Amino acid sequence: MVKSAINKAVEAQASPSPDNTIFELRKKRSLDDLMGPLTRLYGNRPDFSDFTAKLFTVLKARWHERPSDLKELDLARDLNPDWFLSQEMVAYVFYIDRFSGTLKQVPKHIDYLKNLGVTYVHFMPCLKPREGDSDGGYSVQDYRSISPALGTMGEFEAVSATLRSEGISVCIDLVVNHTAKEHEWAQKARAGDKHYQDYYWMFDKDITPKAYEKTLIDIFPATAPGSFTYYPDFNRWVWTTFNEHQWDLNWSNPNVFLEMVDIILTLANKGAEILRLDAVAFMWKRLGTNCQNLSEVHDILQALRAANRIAAPAVIHKAEAIVAPRDLVPYLGAGRHTGRESNLAYHNNVMVQFWSSLATGNTALMTYTLATHFPETFRNASWATYIRCHDDIGWAITEEDAGAFPHMSGPGHRHFLADFYTGKFPGSFAKGALFQENEATGDRRNSGSYASLAGLETALVTKDKTAIDLAIKRILLGNALIASFGGIPLLYMGDEIGLLNDDDYLKDPEKAHDNRWMHRPKMDWALAKQAQKGETPAGWILAGVRHIIARRKALLELSASVPTRIVRLSNPAAFAFVRPGDSRTIGCVFNFTQHRQSVRLDGLANQDVWGREDLLAGKPADIRAGFLELGPYEAVWLG
Repeated sequence: MVKSAINKAVEAQASPSPDNTIFELRKKRSLDDLMGPLTRLYGNRPDFSDFTAKLFTVLKARWHERPSDLKELDLARDLNPDWFLSQEMVAYVFYIDRFSGTLKQVPKHIDYLKNLGVTYVHFMPCLKPREGDSDGGYSVQDYRSISPALGTMGEFEAVSATLRSEGISVCIDLVVNHTAKEHEWAQKARAGDKHYQDYYWMFDKDITPKAYEKTLIDIFPATAPGSFTYYPDFNRWVWTTFNEHQWDLNWSNPNVFLEMVDIILTLANKGAEILRLDAVAFMWKRLGTNCQNLSEVHDILQALRAANRIAAPAVIHKAEAIVAPRDLVPYLGAGRHTGRESNLAYHNNVMVQFWSSLATGNTALMTYTLATHFPETFRNASWATYIRCHDDIGWAITEEDAGAFPHMSGPGHRHFLADFYTGKFPGSFAKGALFQENEATGDRRNSGSYASLAGLETALVTKDKTAIDLAIKRILLGNALIASFGGIPLLYMGDEIGLLNDDDYLKDPEKAHDNRWMHRPKMDWALAKQAQKGETPAGWILAGVRHIIARRKALLELSASVPTRIVRLSNPAAFAFVRPGDSRTIGCVFNFTQHRQSVRLDGLANQDVWGREDLLAGKPADIRAGFLELGPYEAVWLG
């Protein structure tokens, strides 16, 4: 692929053209951002000059291949580089087969998406996976093809264009840490091709793997313990962080960088506007470390973004780094990477702290963690905020944060949350399941849909009207939180109508071992249609979510470019932050209990929140003698 790009670039450079001029201007703009990290990563190699020459040739070739409508989009976003920070951005995440069956069927649901307020859809892994167990599609066999079960690359291009014409951007997953062992590169490596063996981490003896294992952490201890797999057919130990069928790429080899840039730009030219870079924390390896979040990872991500800004600047990158707070912030750019790394990153701590505060009815840990570790804003970057996603919930609560509170420990609190969200803890409203218990560390993760974890499943079984009402309020509380916190709120498919845990995955041998499929149900379009009437729990949730999104879009202060400043309240049942816009400051306050709460407004007044209007409800806030009165699980946007 890289060789063909070189030939096309040579032809394109035969005569001057406006395209060449634009390319050279963008190259000049991003040259330092690109060459700085590449020099640190690969500059000591004797073939560095040859590598950079090939890279610029690939960039130019893919630029010349870029469709004219996407070049127009490039220009529009050059003029408005903060387009994705707008308060009008709302994302919807789904597996194509579970949403519409195939790619061609997606446009049939555009009206549903637009009525919800969606401007960005994330197609969960849709590139061609290996057959059989593919880790939910994250074991990719071919980055340049769509999964045959979903459609073709031509159909992807057409559907992306249709969605784009309706104001909806498309995000897809690009797995950057590993490929499937069936990938063409892996097959050539297995056949003995030294060039492709260097694309992976391979060892002919187990001495080095054992040395690495001393400091590595098992990701799937129950189903895939260890980080290396031995293959007797070609006598090599291969680094397999996640599963035996997922071979870790060797990013210390510049050829891997070159190949991935070519793939990124190819997908960009097919219409992908947001690339979710999967498992980025694991991309670099260093003996004696846990091989996560190393400094070289941030150099790689900056260089990938810079390359993209040269040849397809309409495209942004989202880093999938589900890591501790101190490691998470750098993925949005810190130090020399400020404003130069990923445009988006998952704020997994908002998710974790939401569920923690719901379980305890106390927001002190949430307030402390979010105020202590996270900047109020970023340069040309922000969060993707969410309450649930396709994955399990890992309880990312550190010993240091828990230790800031008497009678709390990190392991103890994580153990409590794991029990609470399986429904085992006395008084729990949740219904979920444990996922991947690590006997060595005691850590346990949880699976479960948003609605089931929030108590709706249990309430519907008992037909307790009060419990149903409280569950719905918990669901809407979370949606109001992610809609106002800053960044782009991500709605996972079906959460807007309260889809429950689905045990049908147990009937599928390829999925039965992975209970994360319980919160990946098929979209219930009959329920969605019925919900339009607003007469059922699904309808009440849908109406509430639509209202929250509509109010978000109307408030400039909720743009991701506006800082999010955590406010410490005297009442630990409530959580608050302010959004200080140019013309006014909005105060967002959330009651995390099922009881009415009074919140003293002194802290908010000190942040210049003087308004008495509840901008979310569209009516005067309930303020009495300097206290804001909040109903059970109520959210108020005060301004």
